[in-house]
Amino acid sequence: MRILIAEDDGETAGFVERGLGELGHNVVVAGNGEDALHLGLTEDFDLLILDRMMPGLDGLSVLKRLRAADIAVPALMLTALGRIEDRVAGLDTGADDYLVKPFAFSELAARVHALGRRRAPQVAETRLRAGTVEMDLLAREVRRDGELVTLQPKEFRLLEELMRHAGEYVTRTMLLERVWDFHCDPQTKIVETHISRLRSKLNEGGRADVIETERGVGYRIRAG
Repeated sequence: MRILIAEDDGETAGFVERGLGELGHNVVVAGNGEDALHLGLTEDFDLLILDRMMPGLDGLSVLKRLRAADIAVPALMLTALGRIEDRVAGLDTGADDYLVKPFAFSELAARVHALGRRRAPQVAETRLRAGTVEMDLLAREVRRDGELVTLQPKEFRLLEELMRHAGEYVTRTMLLERVWDFHCDPQTKIVETHISRLRSKLNEGGRADVIETERGVGYRIRAG
């Protein structure tokens, strides 16, 4: 990751820069808030590490101006202020995490790693496949052996849940929560009824059953 560190204490800045550099990060150091703000506005970074108490333009002010400019890069605040209200002020300004000095580098590295995972773009799946069953989430279509299978919305959602966990058992409770948004057992056969309908549509034409039932465990669709 490309990381901007804004820290007026040279010893702390050098310590953090060396440690993060050894972990493979590209680190840029700004010794004051004005330089940090300029860099944050004009260059691209994956993470900001800002000292809360720099003279002149402090880390909180830098972050506030960056957020006002719609720069949403994750930010970790470093501070000697450990009071709850100080941490709340930082988080309210737009900080994603807060670390009180003195800190162990291992903790800083773990927090940097966690913020980096949060920053990583998530590629949304648009197609699911389990054996001979294919699902197009954008077109809202299901095919088995290339032939279109027409499903009702809840049947589609039920199959989607099974296919997202292909090869694994999904319990009745999980299906009630994820498909019907029930957080208690309605004491009906709604899951069993929809599973039965789904089976009959997928197995039309005498095809082998791809949905397995394990009594007391749940349902699963074969992965292969």
